[in-house]
This record gives sequence, structure tokens and C-alpha cells, in this order.
Amino acid sequence: MKQGKLLVFSAPSGSGKTTIVRHLLKQADLNLAFSISATSREPRENEVNGKDYYFFPLEKFKKFIKEDKFLEWEEVYRDNFYGTLKSEVERLWAEGKNVVFDIDVVGGLDIKRIYPERTLAVFVEPPSIEELKIRLKKRKTETEERINMRVAKASIEMATAPQFDHIIINNNLDTALNEAYQLAKDFLTK
Repeated sequence: MKQGKLLVFSAPSGSGKTTIVRHLLKQADLNLAFSISATSREPRENEVNGKDYYFFPLEKFKKFIKEDKFLEWEEVYRDNFYGTLKSEVERLWAEGKNVVFDIDVVGGLDIKRIYPERTLAVFVEPPSIEELKIRLKKRKTETEERINMRVAKASIEMATAPQFDHIIINNNLDTALNEAYQLAKDFLTK
């Protein structure tokens, strides 16, 4: 099976990585397919199993870890696991696609470590922690406690930014989208 390339976008929650990844998926010339992550958390309103995430009960997720079914996985919050199924990447490569990930920083760096030559790892950084908190509140999807937890985690995640191949500071969305497209195009065509 021909293996395509991997584009990893990692960032603190609320930085804009999902918006950037969705934009890139619309660019036909990049030949991208989205790697759907697995998670043990409950679906949010409007999330669809097999489209947004593969939602697994906690025990099934842990069983898959023991069976080595994940390329990478992490317990992001207590009993709240996220991971990339090996079968998901293999399925997309079998379709002749390059794979794009919207993934936490630990998972993103793990994929880069496993496939160093075939992976472009991009860190999407918010303009500031204060702006990040505003964005998370505007979503209206989480409690104040969850928002504070995400903001606290963001400071730690931002410290990993220098380990990525490139950093996009998402201060202006159009600029960030253009920068991400150019990075992806350059990497995929070399």
C-alpha cells in the first residue's frame, strides 16, 4: 500500500485548528482526507459518531489500547481518552489520500516521531491566553470549570510549540488559513 503524507495540526482548544483543517479539506488540490479521532468522552450536541469522532465507551477504549489498535493515544483529562486508530490511517492511505489530523499536542508530536519524514507538524497558537478564554466562552459548549481547565492546559501546551515544524499564530483567520494552505501545498508537493 502506498503511504501518503501526514499533516498534523495541534493547538490548545479554541485556537482555531479545526477551522483551519476544515478549510484545507475543501482544497481539492491537496488530496486530503480527515483522520477521525477516537474518544471515550460523550458526544457534544450535533456531533456524529464516525464523522466527528469515533465515540467508544471507556472500557472499550482501554481494551483497544491493550490490543495496540492506536497509532497514538492520550488521557487528555481524567477518564477522557483521545487517540488515532491505526486502521483509520491505513484506510485513508488505501484510498490514495494524504491524511490531515486535528489533534492534541502530545498526539501530534507522537505521530511526527513515528513518521518523521512523512509528517508536517503545525502548531496553531492563539494570540494570547486571554483571547483563547474569550473564544472558548463564545462557543457556549462548556461550563466555566471546563473552560478554566482548558485554559490552564493551554499554557502547558503552548510550551510545546517549538517542537513543531511550524507555528501559525491565529491572530487573523484569513492570514492563518492562507499560511496553512501554503505550508500544506509546499510539503505535499516536495
